Amino acid sequence: MKIEYQRDAIPSKRELVELYDSVGWTSYTRDPALLAGAIQASLTVVTARAEGELIGLARAVGDGLTIVYLQDILVSPSYHRHGIGRELFERVFAPYGSVRQKVLLTDDEPAQHLFYRAMGFTETWDMSPAVHAFAKF
Repeated sequence: MKIEYQRDAIPSKRELVELYDSVGWTSYTRDPALLAGAIQASLTVVTARAEGELIGLARAVGDGLTIVYLQDILVSPSYHRHGIGRELFERVFAPYGSVRQKVLLTDDEPAQHLFYRAMGFTETWDMSPAVHAFAKF
């Protein structure tokens, strides 16, 4: 299976909706125009394609100098466990090696926690000195 990765090649609205729906992120797909606008406004977008089909995406937001947030990383379920998520993760953060703060929020799913720990991230309550994260949805 040959996977092609591209930086800042923005997928079509239809492709975005199909990918986000495939992983159950329907809160994003309720407003396809908003989703497409959010992707377009991202600091960096990395896509993964198999035979031209969009199968994965990672996007970062932030200033790119002092802080970068991994906003979304998703891979179509039929392509899980092939290293695509790891490759997307590495590529989306590659330009920001010198950025001090790299941050993400995630659901309470053990597989996601294991993935982010394997990628070198630490949960805030495990940090010393203590760090707290706050969010409002």
